[in-house]
Amino acid sequence: MSLDSITTSIDDAVGDFFDPVATTAADIVFYTVPVGGTDLPLIVAWLVIAGLVFTGWFGLVQVRKFKLAIDVVRGKYDEDGSPGEVNHFQALTAAVSGTVGLGNIAGVAVAVSIGGPGATFWMILCGLLGMATKFVEVTLGVKYREQHPDGTVSGGPMHYLPKGLAERFGSGGAVLGKVLAVLASVMILFFGLFGGNLFQTNQSYAQISSTFGGEDGFLASSAGAVLFGLVVAALVGLVLLGGIRSIASVTSRLVPAMAVMYLVACLVVILTNVTAVPDAIGTVFQGAFEAEGVAGGVIGALIVGFQRAAFSNEAGLGSAPIAHSAVKTKHPASEGLVALLEPFIDTVVVCTMTALTIVIANPASWGEAREGESIGGVTITSDAFETVLPWFPNLLTVAVLLFAFSTILTWGYYGLKAWAYLFGRSKVSEITFKAVWSLFVIAGSLLSLDSLISLADSALFLLSVFNIIGLYLLAPVVKRELNSFLEYVKVRKAGQAGGPAPNAGETETAKAL
Repeated sequence: MSLDSITTSIDDAVGDFFDPVATTAADIVFYTVPVGGTDLPLIVAWLVIAGLVFTGWFGLVQVRKFKLAIDVVRGKYDEDGSPGEVNHFQALTAAVSGTVGLGNIAGVAVAVSIGGPGATFWMILCGLLGMATKFVEVTLGVKYREQHPDGTVSGGPMHYLPKGLAERFGSGGAVLGKVLAVLASVMILFFGLFGGNLFQTNQSYAQISSTFGGEDGFLASSAGAVLFGLVVAALVGLVLLGGIRSIASVTSRLVPAMAVMYLVACLVVILTNVTAVPDAIGTVFQGAFEAEGVAGGVIGALIVGFQRAAFSNEAGLGSAPIAHSAVKTKHPASEGLVALLEPFIDTVVVCTMTALTIVIANPASWGEAREGESIGGVTITSDAFETVLPWFPNLLTVAVLLFAFSTILTWGYYGLKAWAYLFGRSKVSEITFKAVWSLFVIAGSLLSLDSLISLADSALFLLSVFNIIGLYLLAPVVKRELNSFLEYVKVRKAGQAGGPAPNAGETETAKAL
């Protein structure tokens, strides 16, 4: 039996197993109610309402404290001797590496091909609301993190849900927190596998095969797909062995460089067609409120935009607190403020640039996707760049591979923390997870895009249910932490200005937190 026939059989078996599972999961999770002539998934409304509630509860913290967040990232309020493993910038880039990537490049293409250009507007709005949600969950992640004897740190919903709810509500809260923590950990594992692992491999392979594979080339074959998966799996396994310090070291260099390169390319396409920019922006706004000819009209564009934004920036999922919990700080809210920059970078900046590039360039593959001939994906974005930069798909292939690689690494770390919570923190347990995670990379290049999106979305939105219940209940804790950090900032500013420290009694309390 030839290698190609073996890999083709593997390809068929993977599809036969996952495709019906994906359909069933999506039907259950995305239960809909009729709204405005289309069907609104209740789970999408759940995320949007959370963003609205936290935006109001914390008084537009994403706007009022934006500059302070940047100052914290720059290290302006760092303190010597703070517990943790990485600095604010490294924690931010590690978390952003799990969000800025193929969700921005391929996910946006999916959004505009299904929901039309108007979906972009709703993606931006969802990103702005998600900034407040991200602030809340990361503050809790740092406050209730667990520090191990070897100096490493573990955080995330599996820690702040049981600890925080037990602290606030006693034994009843402890039981609820434990249940929510277990469910959240399971969903982190599932979304990590399908969204943070398989989806990344799938779309990076789609890009490399479309750019270099040809119709009958080796890379376009099942054997090529398996070989690609094996190479990526080996590289992922090597970096994962180094833990968060190794991941942060890679992502702190990789993510900024790739993001700048990608945004410059977007600007080249946009500026080359600068006269079309006003019409493109008009098309986005018109499509947001007067959508015609797309799935479900206005509500359809809204739903698709919110779904893809949630997949991209992960606000409310409890994933980012896992990376941010490793930060060196004595003030949990300081890292919460840093984290609110993530949805802004991820959705408001990168996703918007991608959408404008696609709308302005109007590649033929986008039209085919909107006519139902395909679901779209990274190839639409690649074709948009090719209209101005014929050579850019080759460079985009490199960017896609590196974005995918950094996302797989970060979600491998997230998955490891969830795995350790469920099955114990031991050397054997960690090695087992890393081996399983690396092997799953191989299957990503064999699955269909629509099945992967259904599976990833199902796990993602279920995770948001369990996590956001805890965020509502623990929001008063976040409010206290924010006030404490703002008092600390006030004292630092007074000291730097050479003035007397205000509220000296409170100063010592702030320093002790």
